[in-house]
Amino acid sequence: QVQLVESGGEMVQPGGSLRLSCVASGSISRRNVMGWYRQAPGKQRELVAIIAGFGSTNYADSVKGRFTIYRDNVKNTVYLQMNSLEPEDTAVYYCNTHIGLVDYWGQGTQVTVSS
Repeated sequence: QVQLVESGGEMVQPGGSLRLSCVASGSISRRNVMGWYRQAPGKQRELVAIIAGFGSTNYADSVKGRFTIYRDNVKNTVYLQMNSLEPEDTAVYYCNTHIGLVDYWGQGTQVTVSS
């Protein structure tokens, strides 16, 4: 079993920054691939960024150059630094990992970008 708890979402103006955090507990190890996904109203959930246990990363084209995913394996925490936020980034952001064929999700944290 793995538990994921996200935090850090709030309302911010366009051009602003936020840092999301996801604390993992349970049967988690530093080898787990961790990811951030988001779901906007009326849209499907989409991948934002992932980070492998050894630190390699991958990003959705829409966030490249603006978002950075990184992890602290001592704290079992993965972060998503989001800069130059745009209204299109408004969504519920979810943390994800998987063990074998089992996916684990957090409860999500709301990010709203609006003036």
